[in-house]
Amino acid sequence: MNGNALGGAIQNGYEKVNMMDKEPQKKTKKLTLSDIYEIIAKIIFLLCAGVSVFGVCIITFYIFVMGLPAIFEIGIADFIAGTKWMPSAEIFGILPMIIGSVYVTIGAVIIGVPVGILTSVYMSEYAPKPILKILNPAVELLAGIPSVVYGFFGLVVIVPLINDTLGGKGAGSSLLAASIILGVMILPTIITTTKTALSAVPKKYKEGAYALGATKVHTIFTVLIPAAKSGVFSGIVLGIGRAIGETMAVILVAGNSVIIPESITDPVRTMTANIAIEMGYSTGLHQEALFATGVILFVFIMSLNVVLHFIQKKEG
Repeated sequence: MNGNALGGAIQNGYEKVNMMDKEPQKKTKKLTLSDIYEIIAKIIFLLCAGVSVFGVCIITFYIFVMGLPAIFEIGIADFIAGTKWMPSAEIFGILPMIIGSVYVTIGAVIIGVPVGILTSVYMSEYAPKPILKILNPAVELLAGIPSVVYGFFGLVVIVPLINDTLGGKGAGSSLLAASIILGVMILPTIITTTKTALSAVPKKYKEGAYALGATKVHTIFTVLIPAAKSGVFSGIVLGIGRAIGETMAVILVAGNSVIIPESITDPVRTMTANIAIEMGYSTGLHQEALFATGVILFVFIMSLNVVLHFIQKKEG
């Protein structure tokens, strides 16, 4: 390389360095008031979510700590498969309560799910606006009525009606009465969730079915409901959770006898009712056995939710 070429290269290098020095440096972005609000909101949302998770963990931990020792002391088989509940003799078997809870929930689903889905179909596809102005507040009112009011209505209306028509060991206070009341109580959850799911189905699905010559009823049951099955199934799951966890209404109409029901007119006692009835005066092992009942109920509900979620995911 000759001297002129080397000098030119050095000169070009100096010019590039000078140009880089003259380039304006990027300024750091300052936080605006809206950015600060966003950060604060995120922190608040995170704290709220953390409180919810923390609350569930604390409740779960407390129930298991209080209930597991009683299960091991009584014996897992004797506690879960035992058919006698006699706290005075320290005999604690909750099989009748488990069966009662399952039967009552199944009865509520049989009564409430078809009525809830068909009501939501009517509100979504058939009901004119004047009727909707009546139905929407009525459904919201059903959701807001306290459970004790449902139970009182069942006690003074449903129970005597069953006693007069079918009889039974509980003089009307029975598995059937509890199923009817719970079937009505889960209606708002199923109706609201299913109606929202049906409204979210794209209109082109319905228009395509009509273009192929399908009737409205055929379109609803073969196109709309299958397309909204995820939301419909979620409503059913929430309804089942409401039915399993209900206490006060069941206490008033179920009869609360610790027996395995042989017919729909027999009285039953659910696990939630058993805890609520006896917790106020229980002590020692009796109290621990009630906490152990809560452990079994917790495991039962969680297992049911996992199974239903798996079915929903598989079908989805």
